Amino acid sequence: MYGCQQVLLHPNKETQAVLEFICSEVNKLTNCGIYYARQLYFKTQRFIGKYTLDKELKSNWHFKALRANVAQQALHKIYDSFKGYQALIKKWWAGELDNKPRLPNYRKKGGLE
Repeated sequence: MYGCQQVLLHPNKETQAVLEFICSEVNKLTNCGIYYARQLYFKTQRFIGKYTLDKELKSNWHFKALRANVAQQALHKIYDSFKGYQALIKKWWAGELDNKPRLPNYRKKGGLE
C-alpha cells in the first residue's frame, strides 16, 4: 500500500505561475489521452495498450511542454483507468455488479483540482 504525503508550498508569483502552467498542461494532455482512448473504444470496441498513448501523443504540444516522464506517467494513469473499466465491465456482464460502469470521463478545465 502506498502512502501520500501532503506538502504545503508558499511559492512566489513566478514559481506559482510555473506550477500552474505545468498542472494545466498535464490536465490538457490527460483530456487529449482520454479523448483518444474513448474514440478508439467507440469506433473499434478495443481498449488502448499501455504504450499506445505515448506513441500517438508524442507529437502533441501538451506532451512536448512537459518532461517526458511526467507526460508518460499521466498517460499511463489513463491506461490504468481504462483497464479498471475493462475489469468492471466484465464483472457487470457476469452479473457480479448491479450498476453498469461508465467509461472514464474528462477532467475539469483548469487542472488545479
